[in-house]
Amino acid sequence: MRGTVSMSDPRPDFTGIWELNLEKSVLRGPVPKRVLVKIEHREPELTQEILVTDAEGNAQRVRAMFRTGASCENLLGGTTMRTLARWEGRELVLESSMETSGRKMHYKDYWSLSNDGQTLTMEHRDDDLAGQISILERAPEEESLFDR
Repeated sequence: MRGTVSMSDPRPDFTGIWELNLEKSVLRGPVPKRVLVKIEHREPELTQEILVTDAEGNAQRVRAMFRTGASCENLLGGTTMRTLARWEGRELVLESSMETSGRKMHYKDYWSLSNDGQTLTMEHRDDDLAGQISILERAPEEESLFDR
C-alpha cells in the first residue's frame, strides 16, 4: 500500500493528499484557515503542491520539486529557494536557504510518516522556524481541490 512504512524498506513513500491538523500543529506566523498538501513521491523525485487558504478565505498555491541527493531551486513568492533533500534514516530532510529583504533564511524540515501511513509530520528543529511542527493527516483523494 502506498504511503505506509515497511521495516524492510525504511524510506517511506509520502505520496498522497494531506490536510494540516491545525489543533495538533505548532505554527510560527499567521494561522491559516486550511492547508492541503499534494505530494507525488517516486524516489528520488518528489513534487509538493501546497494550497493555503488564509483566514479571509484567499487561496495561494505553491509548487516545488525536489530530488533526493541533489540541490534544487524553486521559487517561493518570487524569491529563489535552494534546497538539498536527503535521507537521515527514515526521515527525509529538506534543507533550504534563501535571501529575502536582505536577510538570509535557513530552513531544515524533517519529514516522517507514521507506521500506518496516515500521519505526516513536518518538523523544524534547528533552523529559522525552530519549534514549528506541522501535523498532516491523509485526506480522501476525492476531496482534492488541486484539480479545480
